[in-house]
Amino acid sequence: MADAVKEKVSLPSISSSDSIPDKAKWDRPLEFILACLGYAVGLGNVWRFPYLAYRNGGGAFLIPFFLMLLFIGLPIFFLELYVGQFSGLGPIQAFSAISPFFSGLGYCTLVVITIISIYYMIIVAWAVFYTIVSIAGNLDWGSCENEFNSINCFSGEYDRLCRENNTGDSTDLTYYQQHCVSIGTICIETGFQPYDGKNCLNGSEVIPWFKNVTRILAAEEYFNERVLGRGDATWENWGTIQWHMVGCLALCWFVAFLVVIKGVQSAGKVVYFTALFPYVMLTALLIRGVTLEGAVDGIIFYLSPNWETLLEARVWGDAASQIFYSFGVAAGACVTLASYNKFTNNCQFDAVLVSFTNFFTSIYAGFAIFSVLGFQANLMGVTVDDVAAEDVGLAFVAYPEALLQMPLPQLWCILFFFMLFILGLGSQFAGIEAMNTAITDRWPTLRKSYWKVTATTCFSCFILGIPMCFSGGVYLFTLLDWNTASWAVLLIGLAECAAVSWSYGMSNALDDLKLMKMNFNKAQRFYWIAVWKFIVPLGSLGILIFIFVRWTPPSYGDYDFPLFADLLGWAVGLSTVILFPIGVAWAWHHGYRGKDLFQPTKAWQPAEKSLRELRSDSITTTEPVQLEHYDNPGFVMP
Repeated sequence: MADAVKEKVSLPSISSSDSIPDKAKWDRPLEFILACLGYAVGLGNVWRFPYLAYRNGGGAFLIPFFLMLLFIGLPIFFLELYVGQFSGLGPIQAFSAISPFFSGLGYCTLVVITIISIYYMIIVAWAVFYTIVSIAGNLDWGSCENEFNSINCFSGEYDRLCRENNTGDSTDLTYYQQHCVSIGTICIETGFQPYDGKNCLNGSEVIPWFKNVTRILAAEEYFNERVLGRGDATWENWGTIQWHMVGCLALCWFVAFLVVIKGVQSAGKVVYFTALFPYVMLTALLIRGVTLEGAVDGIIFYLSPNWETLLEARVWGDAASQIFYSFGVAAGACVTLASYNKFTNNCQFDAVLVSFTNFFTSIYAGFAIFSVLGFQANLMGVTVDDVAAEDVGLAFVAYPEALLQMPLPQLWCILFFFMLFILGLGSQFAGIEAMNTAITDRWPTLRKSYWKVTATTCFSCFILGIPMCFSGGVYLFTLLDWNTASWAVLLIGLAECAAVSWSYGMSNALDDLKLMKMNFNKAQRFYWIAVWKFIVPLGSLGILIFIFVRWTPPSYGDYDFPLFADLLGWAVGLSTVILFPIGVAWAWHHGYRGKDLFQPTKAWQPAEKSLRELRSDSITTTEPVQLEHYDNPGFVMP
């Protein structure tokens, strides 16, 4: 056993040598809070939450969403902040230090954040493209006169002109197949009888006239054909490169490089803008939206509770998945951001503040979105359900179409798409920092030339993102999004909780938090112990089972991916967790056996230098005979 112990390798702590620069710190606690807000509050709050809310019972959805926040989102978020702040390390070294068994866990988070950063920047590039063309005044997504538009193209602006003199009779006009056509004529052409200006007659049944026809929003055709250049691209025929998207992607990564060029020292100043500006824009959109006719209908539709949906497993699964999607936990970014904190920063307060701000921001964004969609539905004479769209379609199809029908459409389009760009950029900062920290923690001397590390990270991610700038690139984007931020992050989040609460020990974790000047009352201790040890692991397993039970292969619009693409997606998902068992094998190879696999190494020590000597003297050996009266060798005091 003694020979095996001699072979064991523990990660080195950061040296104070003059040749190795000290790790940078946030200048102010507020900068860290804003950085977390910029990371957690992102595009998902604008397009994903509002759609999930109205699809899953409106106001009733807030109940499972809030419970998932309390018992999954907040606990994992705080746990990651604690790990990063206490150790001053990124996720790779932090989880390796807390337990050799979890040596691969940090690498899993690195793979996740790398993949997410690569494909997420594609969305930011879309927002940049729309911002540029909006500034130029080319709002062509409201036109059906582009060369790529089909006969079924539908424009709300064109329809408004057709409906100007309507009186509610079947002779009322609407825009259909690129002409103003009467509702009665459409009813006859689709096999029904005319009834009035909104319905056809099917025998004795009255049905909405638009339920029987094919209409494709001009904004949807613009997004697919002009922005993506999708055309007839398939997995077998990837199409041509879309140079306008390559240019926008390059611009995004260049701006990101400038923001993170000096790490937290430069980004800490930018987060004041990236975190706060979106709230200004959301407020402006909300104020303008609620003054429009039909806005109330949109808001009522958004929040009207359907309590019966709470009995459906899908609603709870969607709430949990949105928590992971919105918070960005289990990707290592939160650990990284917290590693730049001062040792005694109250990260519990930060976690609670950011979590609840994220929750209320999601609700707030829903008001802004659906007030405008209600206006559009009223203008078109349809229901809100007919103009709402899912995920990306809400931000780049439904909402832009609605903006065109508002007064001063160019102004509102510029503000909206620029807001999306800032939201996306704020989220990307943490991902870039996580990748950079993985490098500089491994080779601390590189901190001297941090800008070179940042340039390498940004350029590499840009190159890897170019395949998604081809005609068929949206298929690869969908595949990565479908398989990365789903079941894999649940396993990683579960493993993070197990590493802290079961391997390291809750008593030791609470002692660490006390060392950082965070004292908990009985209620707080009970809550953190309950969620970290039991609720999060069991809840994550339950959600994981739910995801696999209702799993559907990836698809985009009406295009179903071939089997090869589906298998590739599973390979992507597995790539995010395969390094965990490899990490276990690494620890075993370096001599860790039995209980030693689950004990912290000498690298697990306070980031505060004044506490390191006291801590290092406490770890004398990892021989089991020396540890029988202790939960953890890190707390064996001389």
